[in-house]
Amino acid sequence: MKNTTVLISGASIAGPALAHWLERYGCTVTIVEKAPALRPGGQAVDFKGETHMKVLARMGILDEVRRRQTGGHDTTFIDADGRPQAVMPGEFSGGEIEIGRGDLAALLYERTAARCEYVFGDSITSLTETASGVHVTFERGAPRTFDLVVGADGIHSNVRRLAFGPEEDYVRFLGHYYALADATAPGAPAQSVIYNEPGRMVSLWGNKARAFFVFASEQLQYDRWDTDQQKRLLARAYEGARWRVPEIIAATSGAPEFYLDSISRVEIDHYAKGRVVLLGDAAYGNTLGGFGTGLAIVGAYVLAGELAAAGGDHRVAFQRYEEEFRGYAKIARKGNAGPFLAPPTQGRIRMRNQMFKRRFLLKSLLWMTDRFATNIDLKDYPAPAEPSNGRPPVRR
Repeated sequence: MKNTTVLISGASIAGPALAHWLERYGCTVTIVEKAPALRPGGQAVDFKGETHMKVLARMGILDEVRRRQTGGHDTTFIDADGRPQAVMPGEFSGGEIEIGRGDLAALLYERTAARCEYVFGDSITSLTETASGVHVTFERGAPRTFDLVVGADGIHSNVRRLAFGPEEDYVRFLGHYYALADATAPGAPAQSVIYNEPGRMVSLWGNKARAFFVFASEQLQYDRWDTDQQKRLLARAYEGARWRVPEIIAATSGAPEFYLDSISRVEIDHYAKGRVVLLGDAAYGNTLGGFGTGLAIVGAYVLAGELAAAGGDHRVAFQRYEEEFRGYAKIARKGNAGPFLAPPTQGRIRMRNQMFKRRFLLKSLLWMTDRFATNIDLKDYPAPAEPSNGRPPVRR
């Protein structure tokens, strides 16, 4: 197999999942991650349907994912007085298996760290394709050349920006923001609850995080690495809110773990350009759409399998990856979770809540999500080698 030195940008889910397969196919894999270490916590993610289970089983991690699962639980919609209005069942929000994003990332890291090079606290600054590879420069590390480069670095992909063009050409803002915080108000309910006002949502102890927010907004300008600034933006967005929102916002101001981002969708015509290819949210992200992690895991399986089947010929493999996967990933081109989680009017809030009281509507939605999750015929790619733990971890 040719083209065996591969640089992956992003050490969350998609990148380590791809590294798992590529290393077993004989590649030398380097993963670069801007964060100084693995990011713990974050929202819960889920898997659903036969396709997801089959890929997890072929990776050899299905049993461990089940062992670490959080278990989906029901969520109660409440009004400003804390009175129950409707119940969202755990299987709707948590899929067949729900696991913390940080727990899944840690599992994938554990399965690849001994055989792949992880470089934390660094980022790619330029990509220059040559006849035989891609010359890469970094913020901190020395320049290096790789046969292939993979952007698995999320919806705000640095690799996509460098290889394809500016983010605004490929990422569509969908009118909402969300925030996750490891904080909650004293005396908050122990069960999972969601409180809504028009265009605003707060969830405590929910399936996504200890405190989870979604709010409608014009597009905001802010520093993505300045959490204090983001906390101030969140506080302004919830001014005048009722229930226990003021207490929750006050608690969030001191949260050690906090993340705010837009609800956006990636719209791109091709996943590859020359020796550079996109995977996961960088190629087909749709924030809070409910399919991102499954798409990342299955996409990694397909991309690695096509490279192996093509003997490392990236032109053939990248084209087949797109042909095999674009139809499956089309679910990411649809939908917007913002108006569902934070309906724009009281009437829409009541309509959303009523849906969960009508079991036939709920069953129809669950059937549709299962159908989308299994809408691909998985190929049986060349059998990879069994993992070898003989090589010590390589990290910088």
